[in-house]
Amino acid sequence: MISTAIRVARVGSAAELAAAVLMMLGYPCLMLAALVPSTPAFAAAAAVTYLADLYLHRKGTYLITLLNKVRAGLSTRFLVRELLLILLLARLGLSEEPVFYAAIACFTVFFGLQAPHGALVTLIGRRRQMPVVTRNVDLASRLTIPDAPPRRLLTRAAQKMLHLDLAAITGLLVYALTDTDLAGYAGVGVTLALGALYVALLVPHLRARRLPPRPDKVLATVSAWLREYRPETVLYFSGSKESAYQVNMWLETMEQLDTRPLIILRERSVLEKMAPTTVPVVCVPGGVHLMNMDLSMVRVTLYAANVGKNIHMLRVPTMKHVFIGHGDSDKLASVNPFSKVYDEVWTAGRAGRDRYAIADVGIRDEDIVEVGRPQLAPIRTWEGAPKDRMPTVLYAPTWEGWDDNPGNTSILLAGENIVKKLVAAEPPVRVLYKPHPFTGTRSSAAGAAHRRITGLIKKAAEQRAADSRFKGDAAAQATAKTELTRLKARLDDLSLSFDEKADEAVTSRDGIVDMRKHEEAARLRAEWNDAYWRTFPDFEHRVITGAEPRLYDCFNASEAMVSDISSVVSDFIASGKPYAVTDSAELGAEEFRRQNTAVRAAVILTNSADELDQLLDAVRDPAADALAEDRKELKEYLLGPDEPTSLVQFNTAVANLALKAEARNVGQESRAAAVDDATGATGATGTAAGDGAELTNGVTAG
Repeated sequence: MISTAIRVARVGSAAELAAAVLMMLGYPCLMLAALVPSTPAFAAAAAVTYLADLYLHRKGTYLITLLNKVRAGLSTRFLVRELLLILLLARLGLSEEPVFYAAIACFTVFFGLQAPHGALVTLIGRRRQMPVVTRNVDLASRLTIPDAPPRRLLTRAAQKMLHLDLAAITGLLVYALTDTDLAGYAGVGVTLALGALYVALLVPHLRARRLPPRPDKVLATVSAWLREYRPETVLYFSGSKESAYQVNMWLETMEQLDTRPLIILRERSVLEKMAPTTVPVVCVPGGVHLMNMDLSMVRVTLYAANVGKNIHMLRVPTMKHVFIGHGDSDKLASVNPFSKVYDEVWTAGRAGRDRYAIADVGIRDEDIVEVGRPQLAPIRTWEGAPKDRMPTVLYAPTWEGWDDNPGNTSILLAGENIVKKLVAAEPPVRVLYKPHPFTGTRSSAAGAAHRRITGLIKKAAEQRAADSRFKGDAAAQATAKTELTRLKARLDDLSLSFDEKADEAVTSRDGIVDMRKHEEAARLRAEWNDAYWRTFPDFEHRVITGAEPRLYDCFNASEAMVSDISSVVSDFIASGKPYAVTDSAELGAEEFRRQNTAVRAAVILTNSADELDQLLDAVRDPAADALAEDRKELKEYLLGPDEPTSLVQFNTAVANLALKAEARNVGQESRAAAVDDATGATGATGTAAGDGAELTNGVTAG
């Protein structure tokens, strides 16, 4: 029942639900206390509404947004509380007292101050917002960008301003209880003084010398930098903040390109979620601004997602456009007909080429290039079952997708069966559960299934911890946890290439990566990953969410995987380890393999997960691994050959396409020159003929 209430109220926990209920009940209690009248009851109800409201705001509960939509926003709630206090004073017979009129005047003036305060905060925020936000672009030597206003002035500004009424509320309640005029006047005075002071403190930050340059100057400066840097290969990306992983997976590849790289983003939220990189990054939210930028030196643009905003780059004819995607799988997204707009489509191996041919969506075979998957370099190949510990099985299902196709994810129909069988397996195995980050974002049923699976794994972990057969090295784990804390603290320091409290103008000015710190961070991340796996026993079941440890780290820590049709399966095949894929749509093993290339070397699971024993047998005994040779062949088919390396293939493809772009541009210049010459010759001939006619006419006339 509580979980249902949490879902309906759009809150994240029981504590948030309790706070929401208290806040909702607090206002009727305020009215009742004002009508009775009871000053102590009013004071108690007011305290509850203040604290509950503040807690919900700090938690970022979606309920707050819903209240705003139904015209019960923050300002309204504060105003209602103040009006009810006026009602309380009137019901106490104080309506003829000077303090009563002072209270009315106070709240009137106080709410009058909200308008200039809100206007100033909005104006400062807008004027501090850059038309282009950058990383690793030297703006400091080209533009004068002043420091941001103190963060405490602009962060949660409306909440801070409205809470200044606490002084007046407190003073007037003390006055109502004790009949002390001074308390009422003091509270009123403090509220008005602090409100006026807050507004006054904001005014200087609108002065020209405290604001960044105008947008046209910023845009001109960035264009000048582009002409100097002369980027040759661009990674272009647009999407939600949740899809930032799609661009993050290409950062290391971009850093290793043989040509000058540039990353162009379209959403500020993606920039905020983007991992640190040494590649210059330009975030251009405005389509007009992007189309006015000088990108004539770019020869190849890479697209990681099919989105509408791609058109703003696709319109540029001087560069070649390539769809590289953010994963290679048998999902329909991997054969999107939209891909026809690109000059080339790059796939990992032969499977991607065949996939487009079978789909028959208009992608020509000659426009498909096999480049491997450079991102898979960190995945270690299988060396057999470990001899010093029990095997680990990773369950990495994909999310529910945009429709209710039962084949999208195994979480709904098979997830609990899979986990129950794995945690009960004999001989025992360790289970890692790493769900897709989008799980439950569209389907509440998928979210509920995810929570049940999480509960099963945590319960199994507790039972195993209490089982005398399983013993861990507590001292070694404690040492690893200490090391993990140290490494995280150091990584947090290194990740701040600029002040985390600064706004986007300052981060653009100061956002130049320190190469020494960047390299050190890469080393520390490897050490962190190694320490993480030592912080708990190698038999402990684990739920792993968040960015770290990464999916590929989980691959390396596992001997087998259970998943769904997604790029996760194709990537895992690079390890050569046994894997199973769930036929959640119940197509049948033969049809499932026919439709999905990546499962040709997989153990096919039905929703009952009864076939899991085949996977576990293959992990424990190489002789029982009947699909080993099939996995080897499938790996090359899906991901391409091991030699040359994917990075070499990728760089070669970039270079070849850049030559095509250059040849096209030279051809266009030649044709334009030929047209100009022809037009000039025609004009000269016409002029000569005209002059002769005039001369003849003149002679005749003479």
